[in-house]
Amino acid sequence: MLSGFYTAASGMMMQQRKINVLTNNMANVKTPGFRAERVVTETFDHELMTRIEKGNTERIGIGSPINITRDVLTNYDESYLEETGRPFDMAIVGQGFFNISKPAKTDEQGNETEPAQQLLTRNGNFDIDSEGYLILPEVGRVMGTKGEIKVDDSYFTVSENGDIINGQGKNVGTLLVTTIGAEGEIEKVSNGLYQSANPETDIKLQGSETTKIAQGALEHSNVDVNREMTLVMEAQRAFQACSQALKIVDTMNQKASTSIGSIQ
Repeated sequence: MLSGFYTAASGMMMQQRKINVLTNNMANVKTPGFRAERVVTETFDHELMTRIEKGNTERIGIGSPINITRDVLTNYDESYLEETGRPFDMAIVGQGFFNISKPAKTDEQGNETEPAQQLLTRNGNFDIDSEGYLILPEVGRVMGTKGEIKVDDSYFTVSENGDIINGQGKNVGTLLVTTIGAEGEIEKVSNGLYQSANPETDIKLQGSETTKIAQGALEHSNVDVNREMTLVMEAQRAFQACSQALKIVDTMNQKASTSIGSIQ
């Protein structure tokens, strides 16, 4: 009966993981540039199945009673743009990510509790800090090809290749837009924020014919709410089925132990 416990319990854990990922997708449907995620499952191990009947044994194949979560993959497909008319809002048309410099965090004694990070995002919902630098709120400053970009005010324009021209006609920087190289990997840091596992292989996209910058617009998340709702309902029903199966196995164990204990 222990195998029944393992099978039902693993099913519940896997479906709960699916529900967590799907509901997180739905919660970020309004987050600019957010990318939907999917749980990928696999069997834990295979066992040889044998039938024993009247002293004879017969192999009937292999199978696995347990499913586990192998990975959580991100769908990087582009989504549609919405014009906002706000000068600080920007969107990437094509491939690539904005680069954000997240400063290190320190405690009251000045000890570093979290190192500085170079993050990647499709979220172009930027703003300006007290020193005039372009920032992604609550994350860090937007990086240009020559460092952090200082715009001072909202009187600036952004060209399709990322050049930022201030109100006096001066080029104050070019947005750094990069993509992950063929041998590189990308790791999720938090919702809509990623980090390159091998920055040396990243590719700068300035001047690319397939990548443009749109000012005054934001890219929507690529979450399909209707699809997510359907998948959540499927996962909930599967979770309930595994839960019911677990109760049945537990009841069978209780009856078996009672019956065995009553044998004289």
